[in-house]
Amino acid sequence: MSNQLSNINPSESNRKIFRYKNLMPLWIAVFIDILGFSLIFPMAPYFADLFNTSTFMIGLVFSVNAMFGFIFGPILGKLSDRFGRRPLLLISQIGTCIAFIMLAFSNTLEMLFISRIVDGIFGGNFPIAKAIVSDDVPPKDRGIQMANIGIAHVLANLIGPGIGGILFTIGGSILLPGLFAAGLSVLTMILTIIFLNETWPKEKRIHHEKRTLHVDVKIRKNKNAVFFLTLFAFHSTSFMITMASISFFGALVFNLQPLEISILLMIGGLVRAVIRFTLFKPTIRKLGEANAIRVGLSIFLISFLLIGFSVNVIMFMVLLIFISFAASLTRGPLNSKISQTVSPKVQGKINGLSSSLDSFAQIMGPLIGTFILQFFMPYWLGIVIASIALPPFLMAFQKIDLKLYQPPKQEV
Repeated sequence: MSNQLSNINPSESNRKIFRYKNLMPLWIAVFIDILGFSLIFPMAPYFADLFNTSTFMIGLVFSVNAMFGFIFGPILGKLSDRFGRRPLLLISQIGTCIAFIMLAFSNTLEMLFISRIVDGIFGGNFPIAKAIVSDDVPPKDRGIQMANIGIAHVLANLIGPGIGGILFTIGGSILLPGLFAAGLSVLTMILTIIFLNETWPKEKRIHHEKRTLHVDVKIRKNKNAVFFLTLFAFHSTSFMITMASISFFGALVFNLQPLEISILLMIGGLVRAVIRFTLFKPTIRKLGEANAIRVGLSIFLISFLLIGFSVNVIMFMVLLIFISFAASLTRGPLNSKISQTVSPKVQGKINGLSSSLDSFAQIMGPLIGTFILQFFMPYWLGIVIASIALPPFLMAFQKIDLKLYQPPKQEV
């Protein structure tokens, strides 16, 4: 019996994070895309006042966005397998830009819903970005490169909330943050057109189509893929409930204002950035990725339970820092493992499925988080999140006799 997680090569951690320079335009585009979304994050609790509705209804607005991402993420990923990554990435970025423009001019709850639906339909940036990494990076370096998405999150969330809080405070509405986010989306399109090379060109698609005709690409029959996708689904649901609840928790429990929430998120982002660029690689090097994933899932479980019992802002922030460190140890390597369970022919599809699971988690996150915070004591939030985080923690310690994808003999 072989340990499923022990298949991860610990030597990955010794690789330079930015070794693959041809991916730099992708990381910049992902960073800008996350920055655009992080601008509106501190304002979420106050949309209820702007649109004269309930906190739970605003949670539903954000869930609707994820609902459509859940449906269309795998579709866009699969289309990128067929037509290439770059054109589908551009289509996704155009849709995101349109959605931000609609958000900026939303003056009714219905318009707000429509803007989030459009963004969900075209929210294929992340599955396609992960597919591009899978195309361009060998398995031994893939975990570190997948973790660059986490770096983009850290850096974007470091400055995005502050910019959004300032623009919202100046304008008193979502007009300025929405237009600023749309402008950032235009910049991502320019970067993609000029600098990003196609990693899945037509000749490569035809080549793999001919050489893998006999390979069963039905992911539901791939026990290894199903195992990791299931683990990722539970983990991502608990993680997204927490992330979706941060602003609402600060507003409802600690009575923080938008600018104060922005400052809180910026301070947390600064500390997370320091941890990400100092402690991450030494920890991976010392523990190895298998144990690092287990440690990360353990930190998640404990932090999620305690977060509902936060008695002040400082305790709340410290727990968020621990959660961010756990995310660094866990999410990049898990995405790498998922991509390694299938052939290159279906990287868009498998990464679309993992992103779809993130979208499903984002559906549940705002709904569960706002519902608990509005109708129950805050400690119930921690209890519920920790209960969902328990299965992936237990799964990570299982020993199962499964192997990662190996190319068929005629591919060798």
